[in-house]
Amino acid sequence: MDLEKPSSATPEPQPYETKSYETKSYESKSYETKPAPRQQQDATPEGCLAVAIRIPVRIVVLVLVVPVRMVWDALVVGGRFLRDTVFRPLGRAVMWVLVPVGRAVATVVEWLAKLVFVWPWVGLWRYVVVPVGRGLGWLGHVLFVVPGVWLYARVLTPLGHGIMAALRGIGTGCAWLWRVLVVVPAGWLYARVLAPIGRGIAWVVRGVAAGVAWVALRVWAGIAGAGLGVWAGVTWVFSGVWAGVTWVCRGVWAGVAWVGRGVWIGLAWVGRGVWIGLVWVGGGLWAGLTWVGRGIWAGVAWIAMVVGALLRWVFVVPAVALWRWVFVPVGRAIAVVAREIGTAIGHAWRVAGYVSLAVGRFLGRLFRWIFVEPVRWVYKSVLTPVGHVVRDAIWRPVAEAARGVGRGARQALASARETARQTRADVRRMLFGARPEPEPVSLSKGLREPTVVPARTLEGRSGRDDLSPQARG
Repeated sequence: MDLEKPSSATPEPQPYETKSYETKSYESKSYETKPAPRQQQDATPEGCLAVAIRIPVRIVVLVLVVPVRMVWDALVVGGRFLRDTVFRPLGRAVMWVLVPVGRAVATVVEWLAKLVFVWPWVGLWRYVVVPVGRGLGWLGHVLFVVPGVWLYARVLTPLGHGIMAALRGIGTGCAWLWRVLVVVPAGWLYARVLAPIGRGIAWVVRGVAAGVAWVALRVWAGIAGAGLGVWAGVTWVFSGVWAGVTWVCRGVWAGVAWVGRGVWIGLAWVGRGVWIGLVWVGGGLWAGLTWVGRGIWAGVAWIAMVVGALLRWVFVVPAVALWRWVFVPVGRAIAVVAREIGTAIGHAWRVAGYVSLAVGRFLGRLFRWIFVEPVRWVYKSVLTPVGHVVRDAIWRPVAEAARGVGRGARQALASARETARQTRADVRRMLFGARPEPEPVSLSKGLREPTVVPARTLEGRSGRDDLSPQARG
């Protein structure tokens, strides 16, 4: 079953059974001649089912989607209007009310948290741990640091200096004793006793060695002459003995070799017979096992072939037929219908958006013509002139009169307050007398710096400059 209409430019395709696997594999592997995805998608022909259901589906979907889109746009506009006019001011008011309450609650909670968790630990640290620590530190300083410093400075340091001086003196004395008692006698013993004795022993050893060498040379010459004669005799004797031993060994080896060759020939004959028997028996057993194995393999292969054919015709062939002739066509049809419905819903949603926009603009313009323009005309042509007349003819004179009355009342109140103030001042003077006037303070009395009396001068010069040094004292 083919759900797609073939293109008129392409030849009719051959049946599915007549296509060769080589051609399909070659067509599937020819990457060089494969067109681009976009070109291949454009060149793919549309099936008759897609063409048949496209227009009805789009019409039905458009009829169903346009009201939904208009309701959606109306809800969006209403939601935005409620957000801008109701929810946002309400939220601001709630925030204006709740923010101070939240801050107060946060302050109270913070204060309670500090009261419960922070301040007890701070007080414990500040008034218990720190004083106890300082007391323990002072006690440790007094009990350990001060005695330790005093012990180190007054006892250990002088004691160490004295011990070092004593050790230094003992070391110097030991070194002097070592040099006097060991080094100097050893040097004298080596130079005056051991060196002459060693030289004498070396001279005696050299003389003895020369004599021993001369005697050894003479003895070695005699021993060498005697040894040569003895070696010649021994060599002749051993040559005869070796020849006899060699002849006897050759005879013994020939007998042993003959006996061994006979034994080997017998063992080889026996082994060949045993091997031939084993080969004959093994060949018969292998032939029987081979025949039995071939029969078993043939039976197993026949059973497997029968079971495989049965399973193939019972499960595989129906499954392949169901997949090829039911699931694939139905899936393609469902895919085509779903794709067309999705495309139709997308187009209908966009068209409904344009329709909703046009309807919204029409309703907005109609609302403007019916309500906004008349209200604007009434406000601009009727209410504004009437308001100006009322403002100029009524409100301004009334406001001026009210301001004049206010100024008169304020002046009357000011004069009344001044009269009352003067009356209170007169009564106070009659009862308590006049208040003393403050005396002006001289600037010289108010200065804190000491004043310096200028020196007396006579004819513009200082008297001390005219006096002699004896008169000045």
